Amino acid sequence: MDLRMMTQMVAIAEHGHMTRAAQEMGVSQPALSAALRKLEAEIETELFHRTGHGVELTDAGRVFIEHAQITLRAAAQTREAVRSLVGLETGSIKVGAGATATGYLLPRAIQAVRDEYPGLKFSIREAGSTAVAQGVVSGELDLGIVTLPMDHPRRDELMVVHEIDDELMLIVPPGHRLDGKRSFRWSDLEGEPVIAFEAESAVRNLIDSAATKEAVSLEVVMELRSIEAIVQMVNAKIGVGFVSKFGLPEKAGLRAKDGRLTRTLGVVRRRDRFLSHAAGAFERALLAEE
Repeated sequence: MDLRMMTQMVAIAEHGHMTRAAQEMGVSQPALSAALRKLEAEIETELFHRTGHGVELTDAGRVFIEHAQITLRAAAQTREAVRSLVGLETGSIKVGAGATATGYLLPRAIQAVRDEYPGLKFSIREAGSTAVAQGVVSGELDLGIVTLPMDHPRRDELMVVHEIDDELMLIVPPGHRLDGKRSFRWSDLEGEPVIAFEAESAVRNLIDSAATKEAVSLEVVMELRSIEAIVQMVNAKIGVGFVSKFGLPEKAGLRAKDGRLTRTLGVVRRRDRFLSHAAGAFERALLAEE
């Protein structure tokens, strides 16, 4: 059994027809039928039922095709990894992350890798944790940074290779009654206009849950995705806001006395996927940053 034979079997399964599969593979229909018979004899079971309209997978065939597809993906990724090792100057890396990681965690790692491999190209997708997890699951992204725990139906297909502790801090306009303080109580925010992250995002859910727990109703007057935009709106005295500690100078921002807003970010990738050499180099650089 070799990769070519697996590819042929996958083609038969996808087409459900020997002749069309043979045309795709560039072989004769008798040759493809002979390859199928040889494989079935080798594993001592039928992979396809022959019907009047073509072929259908048996239960054993479905199991075979599932594992054959995993093996073929792994083989393709292995070839890509070898090619990228030989040609790191032309490699590419696709990463997905939320606003905090995109703006404050990725730049240093990208710079570190590009200092060593200036020819590498990066594709960065800024999105919420669910969308990032989906991109990694589908293979559209090499790596993702998401808020843990992951809320995705196929999260078991992902592995967390690194965790990063984060805390959301309150920022207030200049001259605000809380300006200059190091902490606040949730009751201090009753009736305050709030500049918030967009609804249903992982960060917003964390903030809303903490406020609800303390019986405080937040008066959200604006929703944004960008940390920088939130900072600018707060400086313009439109309201108070919450941003990651990574987006603030050291010792800036107010910490909640009665319920700190902490979260864990996870660097994730597919369990069954071999990273290209370029993506592996970037993963190592990212793990060194925090």
